[in-house]
Amino acid sequence: MAKRCEICGKGSMTGNLVSHSNIKTKTVSKPNIQRVKAIVDGTPKRVRVCTRCLRSGKVEKRTR
Repeated sequence: MAKRCEICGKGSMTGNLVSHSNIKTKTVSKPNIQRVKAIVDGTPKRVRVCTRCLRSGKVEKRTR
């Protein structure tokens, strides 16, 4: 399973950590993905969603 949001498609970002002596080391930043039960097309379903989509209300979280 890829660490990717099913709503917005946000995924891992790569870049360089640059030290004081200008040595570059590869680094990976991963999004905060949560597995939540959400309403998708009128039925509750488990989806992998980033916290940005949860906070902005792009996905309707199912309540008990």
